[in-house]
Amino acid sequence: MQVTETLSQGLKREFQVVLPAAELEERLASELSTLKDKVRLNGFRPGKVPVAHLRKVYGRSVMADVVQNAVNEANRKIVDDNGLKLAQEPKVEFPENKEDVEQALQAKADLAFKIALEVLPSFELADLSDVTVTKPVAEVSDSEVEEALQRMADRNRPYAAKDGEAAKGDRVVVDFVGRIEGEEFQGGKGEGVEVTLGSGGFIPGFEDQLVGGKAGEERKVTVRFPENYGAAHLAGKEAEFDVTVKEVQAPGEVAIDDDFAKGFGMDSLDKLKDAVRGSIQRDYDLQGRRKLKKELLDALDAKYAFELPPTLVEQEFAAVWSQVEADLKNNSKSFADEGTTEDEARAEYRRIAERRVRLGLVLAQTGDRANVQVSDDEVSQALVERVRQYPGQERQVWEFYQKNPQARAELRAPLFEEKVVDHVLAQVKVVEEPVSKEKLFSEDEDEKPAA
Repeated sequence: MQVTETLSQGLKREFQVVLPAAELEERLASELSTLKDKVRLNGFRPGKVPVAHLRKVYGRSVMADVVQNAVNEANRKIVDDNGLKLAQEPKVEFPENKEDVEQALQAKADLAFKIALEVLPSFELADLSDVTVTKPVAEVSDSEVEEALQRMADRNRPYAAKDGEAAKGDRVVVDFVGRIEGEEFQGGKGEGVEVTLGSGGFIPGFEDQLVGGKAGEERKVTVRFPENYGAAHLAGKEAEFDVTVKEVQAPGEVAIDDDFAKGFGMDSLDKLKDAVRGSIQRDYDLQGRRKLKKELLDALDAKYAFELPPTLVEQEFAAVWSQVEADLKNNSKSFADEGTTEDEARAEYRRIAERRVRLGLVLAQTGDRANVQVSDDEVSQALVERVRQYPGQERQVWEFYQKNPQARAELRAPLFEEKVVDHVLAQVKVVEEPVSKEKLFSEDEDEKPAA
């Protein structure tokens, strides 16, 4: 096998590989000889099938294996001899002339093919001793805990049938049929649906037009679906509903006390308050971590400038752009609605794709140098959490991940990234900044999707 480098341009490499006809014949003969002791053919005793007959019966398929093995061997040789780290799987290109290939498959001519590949860039990890990042920290107030408890009480409030008109805060049980331009539409029909007036749980205007309704009354409700409605085929359209009020229910009182807490598995109201406070605080801490991580990634992005593997960038951009187009379609919006053009948006999201690839390479090399490891137990715990997101389908989800190494790798990747981020945070100065809840969850005007 002869391997010759024919291109070295940036991160692109190309190699010409030639397998002489004599070597092809030798490899084919070796494979057929091995096959001789394994194959069973009618009319021949085990191990006594003539190689010439084997070649006639199996020669073509065995030669295909010979070529594939040669390609794999050439790939390994190129990587090992040149000390390369690949950005993607090598691309193999055989001659366009089918006659040349056919002659080679019969070991009557040399087989020449090209291997093209992209390598990962070489760069040194930056000194981060001068980097300072801010971690926003918000504390949970007593009023927020009380508001959360009140929401829990409202969701668990008992309702009882009442006579008379429905008022805000009451619940009505309704049947309805919705039509757009006189035609019923999918999802526009319901029976025995409970609507709490003033809750904002339905299309804007729907609940307001039921105020004053009585049991047994029929009403026509006209509403317009929001422009950003989740179902694109309904967004922005006017609909008319024939509504029948089946029952009007008044809300009962809920005492937020120890008995209320016991309904949530807590021994006392104080215990429930502690649990609620802890839950809210975890949300705040996660948001603070998200902002801290973004600021850290911004700082890392500013520290590095190196050539990126074109194919990795294209793959990342394709994924990002696909999501952008899907979001626009789902929200019935155009680039003009977003105050931009498609060309400007493409340029912006390509920069985002480049940033993600660059930071991915930096984090990968950082983790490799620091010997960051994700244990199988950590992956299993992540899998348990993922399974819990699909109640009723736990077994199917578990089996899917157990049978798909690639899916399990997708669970491992974010765990690895978070560990590397922790490692990097230990190298920089982290300053905590007390902020309000509003500030914690506000988005900076110039904030772009993070890596």
